[in-house]
Amino acid sequence: MLARLAAAVLGGYGLAWGLVAACTSLAVAAGMGFHDAEFLSSLVGVLAFLGALLWAIAARRLWPVWAVLLGGGALLAGVGSAVQAALI
Repeated sequence: MLARLAAAVLGGYGLAWGLVAACTSLAVAAGMGFHDAEFLSSLVGVLAFLGALLWAIAARRLWPVWAVLLGGGALLAGVGSAVQAALI
């Protein structure tokens, strides 16, 4: 149960953080104001965290949960970082 809780909290946070970073930088690149983009992305991140939390608790096997949450979070954070570097 502790492994599921760790996947839910840590993996969900990683995915939500990456999603917020990617959405914010992409929205700013599309012309939205920074604070509006940050607020909208934070709302999306909260929903993603909730979905990841529920998925981690309900999944039969835990390794795909870890793979998707950490891999997806890292990929999204990379996208956000690359878009941010292109904007500067």
